[in-house]
Amino acid sequence: MDAQKLHVAYQGVPGAYSEAAAGKACPNCETIPCDQFETAFQSVENRIADLAVLPIENSLGGSIHRNYDLLLRHTLHIIGEVQLPVHHCLLAFPGVRSESVRRVISHPQALAQCEQTLTKLGLNAAREAVDDTAGAAEHIALNNVRDTAAIASARAAELYGLEILANGIQDDSRNVTRFVVLARDPVIPPADRPLKTSIVFALEKGTPALFKVLAAFAVRNINLTKIESRPHRSCPIRVAETVKRFEYVFYVDFEASMAEQRGEEAMAELQEYTSFFRVLGCYPMDIGHKSA
Repeated sequence: MDAQKLHVAYQGVPGAYSEAAAGKACPNCETIPCDQFETAFQSVENRIADLAVLPIENSLGGSIHRNYDLLLRHTLHIIGEVQLPVHHCLLAFPGVRSESVRRVISHPQALAQCEQTLTKLGLNAAREAVDDTAGAAEHIALNNVRDTAAIASARAAELYGLEILANGIQDDSRNVTRFVVLARDPVIPPADRPLKTSIVFALEKGTPALFKVLAAFAVRNINLTKIESRPHRSCPIRVAETVKRFEYVFYVDFEASMAEQRGEEAMAELQEYTSFFRVLGCYPMDIGHKSA
């Protein structure tokens, strides 16, 4: 897409990893920071933004469940994905030394991803969760906080005038977050790149039918890259022969286009078993990094 005039919404403040993902997805775009994930969805729906770029899973922390739920609640379409390596830094107000730090603040996943390294650095400071990594850096800078360090990106340090006490403090260097690019309308993806399709469905006869769904892909040699279950809000409990079972909706990503015969046939067979079915998007895969 021509990103020259695109407005792209993301959750967080300038310096957030989501802002970097938006820039990777749409170079030269104008980014729009949003305080919540849902605000980013609404920005696209209300035509304040052309696109939204939001995290969907992390190679260490797992799925971003809130965004899976929002994909179902809203009607935006996935038109692309971005994989972004996460490089955490320990930031503090200029002049503050590591031994003066009594508290470390950041997003809960960032704190978890750096716990072992923080211990090795001898930081016995209390950990405190906040909404986002760059927001933690912004808080220290705006409030002149001198006993607290933030875990955030090097760009956040530059934007908010903080010093980097330690660089690359993530416990595992194979730390990658996958983001999805959302638009109001679907697009026809290019045929010259590997494609991925994302769908969501609920099963007519509950989870016992899941094996048949998986077989619809297996017999056609279609690779599933992701399957995620979430509670079925419209029908949370099913009673079958006096036995109560939890009900789920399933999110599936598979490596094929819904325009391919095998993809079309698999989805047609799948719908024989579903009470609800929706295509979230068909889009080019980001093959820059292997999934962890």
